[in-house]
Amino acid sequence: MSDTCCGGACAAPVAAPPADLHGHDHGSAHDTARLDAWRIGLAGALVAVGMAAGRAGHPVWHIAASLAAIALTVPGPARRAWAAARRASLDIDVLMIIAVVGAAALGDWTEAAAVVWLFDIAQWLEAKSLARATRAIGALVTIAPRVATVRRGTDAAEREVPVDSVVPGDIVIVRPGQRIPVDGTVRAGESAVDQAPVTGESWPVDKAPGDTVLAGTINGAGAMEIAADRPASDSTLARIIHLVQHAQEQRAPVQRFVDRFARVYTPAVVVAALLTVLLPTLVAVWSGAVWTTAFALWSYRALALLVVACPCALVISTPVAIVSALTAAARAGVLIKGGAHLERLGSIRCVALDKTGTLTDGHVVVSDVFAVEGATSHRVLSVAAALESRSEHPIGRAIVNRARADGLAFAPGDAFRALPGLGAEAVVAAAPAVVGSHRLFETRQLCTPSLHARIDEVEEHGAVPVLVGHGGAALGVIGLTDGLRGNGRGAIEGLRDEGVAHIVLLTGDRETAAASARAGAGLDAAHAELLPDEKVKHVARLRAEYGPVAMVGDGINDAPALAAADVGIAMGVAGTDAALETADVALMADDLSKIPYALRLGRRTVANIRENVAIALGLKLLFGVLAVAGVATLWMAILADTGASLLVTANSLRLLRVRSVDQVRSSKPDARS
Repeated sequence: MSDTCCGGACAAPVAAPPADLHGHDHGSAHDTARLDAWRIGLAGALVAVGMAAGRAGHPVWHIAASLAAIALTVPGPARRAWAAARRASLDIDVLMIIAVVGAAALGDWTEAAAVVWLFDIAQWLEAKSLARATRAIGALVTIAPRVATVRRGTDAAEREVPVDSVVPGDIVIVRPGQRIPVDGTVRAGESAVDQAPVTGESWPVDKAPGDTVLAGTINGAGAMEIAADRPASDSTLARIIHLVQHAQEQRAPVQRFVDRFARVYTPAVVVAALLTVLLPTLVAVWSGAVWTTAFALWSYRALALLVVACPCALVISTPVAIVSALTAAARAGVLIKGGAHLERLGSIRCVALDKTGTLTDGHVVVSDVFAVEGATSHRVLSVAAALESRSEHPIGRAIVNRARADGLAFAPGDAFRALPGLGAEAVVAAAPAVVGSHRLFETRQLCTPSLHARIDEVEEHGAVPVLVGHGGAALGVIGLTDGLRGNGRGAIEGLRDEGVAHIVLLTGDRETAAASARAGAGLDAAHAELLPDEKVKHVARLRAEYGPVAMVGDGINDAPALAAADVGIAMGVAGTDAALETADVALMADDLSKIPYALRLGRRTVANIRENVAIALGLKLLFGVLAVAGVATLWMAILADTGASLLVTANSLRLLRVRSVDQVRSSKPDARS
């Protein structure tokens, strides 16, 4: 933040969360706030006593009460003003001390006491308002438990230990309803885990042995034993907190502009205040007025101008909005790695998506089963399932799962043998069976015209054909595909609602698969069979044609295209170090609806910053004119400056309520009603 910032309150938006993982300093902060409230209340009572004594004609009591009020409220601004003066910078504290000294020198003791008291109230209220902008990330810090129940080595005894002492390999016992203390792998037990605190997912996720779990998530009704994968200090939650804190320190271009503007603006205001004193006083003296009277009048107006023109609200207009937006995004499971990326999200006009694992869920499923030469589809599927029942290949598992879902009975084949790059073979029902590619069937001379026709039909549907033969003859074709994500079309509609002009698929998959995915999701175009460097070229072409481009991929094999785009968005990266480190934006869950949410948040943030700057400069211009005209008093100047800061803060906090696509759509009335 620039040196022109207004003391401690302006620094609040980028203040770090509590010093330790569990926020142990909250109590001392609460006690300090209570003491400040008592001090401000006592100072207010003294200001009232001083005013009453002045009106009653008791100057000694009037000055004494005013001085006591000043003594209670001026130390903080005085310390900060001295620090600013040593840095050769002018901030609100310097201007405030000038105003207090000037009012006292002019004999306006009530004014001097009331001004610094109102300023103290303003700083207190502003700090409380700004604290809301970082409260959500502070809540992230506290969601991980402080202790864990562990079992170590051959010792069967369970013991509670501080979570910071858990090491990889420890067995952590998590009971129903407890928060999971560390990242780990389920060793025993099954349960549904609420991952919303970390990934933003709406529904609990079923976990079984072999599945990974994340620190800070909430266990459901089942008990689990979890093998710790990493220490608490290196958990996904800890890395999220680190990334958000780091992102809060990264300035957006508009923020850097405001900082540079404030560095020029503040000295210019000081020069304007000096001219406000000197020029009208010289003109008044030239016209025959008493020098001391004219000097006192225009000095008071210049003091009011200095106070009202302080750039506090202007300087905080951007960081409060940025922190509010980054915090809201983190709560929704979207990590935006800095204000610059957030600002660029607001300008995106074209979105390019990878297919497998991004637009599709990456899970292979059977889409079609076609029989030939008098066979039945059930026989095709049961023979293939019997052959693949001992296979661990994703294609084999998809075939077996479909056969079981259809209620087919099959016995595992014998003498299973994988044929790398071609398929597999085994003995099923005492006859040789084969499952594999068109090339394999050509080699085995099993192809027929009817089989070719079925292959063409499967490919037209955008699926991958897997051929099945038994007893030396072709039986049929199974079509395999990875299905579109359930919220894919809704997310694409959400992108269009956000003003995205062009949505395109960039994939290394086949033309037919790309065309099928394009039609299913409602995209504008699809480009298939692309190598990584070809994706980069397409991103450059899209930028030239449509404007800023966001590339959405898995964060690893799409890295060149993600880096080439204006904003790279990595999908579903909970626990993935590489994606967390390389992406501009990381989605913690496989939820496409978070992409239009991120764009909406970026656009709202840019608009919010513009509103904040307009509020800050507009109020200062208005009250600056009133101050020079003698209408605005020092009291009004303080209220105007504070009011601008509070308005800017309150406006920025609205970003915490920006909603995702599913929330927006669920709030709309049903079209059938």
